[in-house]
Formats: sequence, C-alpha cells, structure tokens
Amino acid sequence: MKYFLSMLVALVFFSCEKKDATHENEIKLFQYELNREFADAATSPLTEEGLKTFKALEFFDIDENYNIEADFELTPGTPIFEMQTTTDRLPLYRKYGIAHFTLNGKKMALSIYQSQELMITVEYAEHLFLPFNDATNGTLTYGGGRFIDLEIPKEGSKTIRIDFNKAYNPYCAYNHTFSCPIPPSENNLPVAIPVGVKAYK
Repeated sequence: MKYFLSMLVALVFFSCEKKDATHENEIKLFQYELNREFADAATSPLTEEGLKTFKALEFFDIDENYNIEADFELTPGTPIFEMQTTTDRLPLYRKYGIAHFTLNGKKMALSIYQSQELMITVEYAEHLFLPFNDATNGTLTYGGGRFIDLEIPKEGSKTIRIDFNKAYNPYCAYNHTFSCPIPPSENNLPVAIPVGVKAYK
C-alpha cells in the first residue's frame, strides 16, 4: 500500500512538473518571437534610434498562477462602439463576452472585444482582444495598459483561457507615432498583474 501511494504521489508530481514545463516553454517561445519582432527593422515598432540600442524586452518571471481558465459569458447583440485611442482614431469594436475568474482569492471580470475590421479578414476572423489596466501601470508596466490576444473558443465552450504571462505593451509604449486603443474603464483591475512584458526603458 505504501509503495502504491508513493508511486501515485510521484506520478502526480511528474504530471504537474511536466505541465509547468510545457507552459514555461510556451511562454518562452512567446517572448522569443516578440523579441525577434522588435529586433527586425521590418516589423519593429521601435523608433530608428530605439532600434539601434535594442537588446531585448524585459519580462516578469513566468507564473503559472496567472494562466487562467475563466468562465466565459457570451454577450450577443451588444452594440458596436468606437473605442478610444491615443489619437483621434476611433476603431469599431463590439463586446464579445465577459470572462469571470478568481485571482488570488478575489472574484474579477474582464470584458473581451472583437474588432469589426479584423473579423472580416481571413487571418484574424477568430481574433478577440483583451485590453486591461492593473495596479502596476505607470510603475512596473506601461501607464496606458497592456493587451492580450485571444481566440474565439470552440462552439459550445463555456470557458476561455487567459494567460496574463502573454500580456504585452501597445506599440505606443515604444513609439508615440502609433495610435493605440485605450482599455475601457470596465477593464481596470484593482490588483497588480506582475507577469508579462514590463515597461520599456
């Protein structure tokens, strides 16, 4: 019996360790691809001067606790609205759904949006947009909030995966010539989200 319990504990530990390793590799790949984008003059949002001195973006430590499977409430029929940006550009979005989750013992909700422009393209037809603010804004992270890219869940699914480890800065954090969406006030989180991309220095 003791041998069986020992093997069971070892198996559970190995499974969790393997899961954590898989997630860590996923985030490291995300970070690598982001750095590669920024280092390439053809795809980088950096200014010419910024590109000359760029080495790598700074990230928080990867934390599995911020990889969340949230309950997802669809919001069909919500009106199309103009999302505020850092310029006078007003792109059209619609609230696609609301993610409900518990983080560090606190219940929270974030609205998830769908771009009316991107939804008619082949490449981004399944794309959803999650802009948010948190308590790190203006100190550890960019003051204008951060973004997470998501995909429409499979039909019938009542959950959506939100991995804050993939939170990134809008291009405006690196170059003021860009026009970037401003997270709606309903997506202001009252807690710190110490994962993802840090403020650019």
